[in-house]
Amino acid sequence: MLELSGVSTRYGPITMLRDVSLAVEAGRIACLLGPNGAGKTTLIRTVLGIVRPAEGSVRFEGARIDRLRTHQIVKLGIGVVPEGRRVFPKMTVEENLRMGAFIAWTGADVAKRREYVYGLFPRLAERRRQTAATMSGGEQAMLAMGRALMSRPKLLLLDEPSLGLSPLLVEQLFGMIRAINEAGTTVFLIEQNARKTLEVAHHGFLLQKGEIVGRGTARELAASEVVRHAYLRA
Repeated sequence: MLELSGVSTRYGPITMLRDVSLAVEAGRIACLLGPNGAGKTTLIRTVLGIVRPAEGSVRFEGARIDRLRTHQIVKLGIGVVPEGRRVFPKMTVEENLRMGAFIAWTGADVAKRREYVYGLFPRLAERRRQTAATMSGGEQAMLAMGRALMSRPKLLLLDEPSLGLSPLLVEQLFGMIRAINEAGTTVFLIEQNARKTLEVAHHGFLLQKGEIVGRGTARELAASEVVRHAYLRA
């Protein structure tokens, strides 16, 4: 579904991604593991067209997208939950969800999609008139995912969704990610929490200093000495 081939991305003279090649399979959960500063968020920004690759190509369902504008890429079927969730704090839950449905649909389409999101996240339905700023971190995480799902994405990009959440909420979050995938949405999960990520992912990649240094099934990555030493020690 998503394919990066030989992608290098730079900020001025600084190379953040170097010859990155990876593929996300339709219907699966793929993950990208890596420490802070590895280039994970830059990779997301490159896929979304916020920054352009200096070299290489990005394809979605076989079509090249690395020269499209961000709104055009979203309309093709890519949704994103950005790092830090970035909900609109002064807007209500319902207003935030409507912002996720900015693609021109009829009111019936929006209402149907909103009810789908409320079915996945009943807590949001209970708080539909509440402003996002007054919600807990876990509730904001649900809202950010719900907002992304309002655009009916074929592929959902999740950038560090567990950041700042308690262990109990992290457990719930990864259960939600699995449920979203089982409902038919392909997921590309960018995370530092390798242990939980590898429990839900089908396959993945390890990014260090802007380069892919490991890849394989979730089981293969969990057995990798690099991953075990850096991410899975007690």
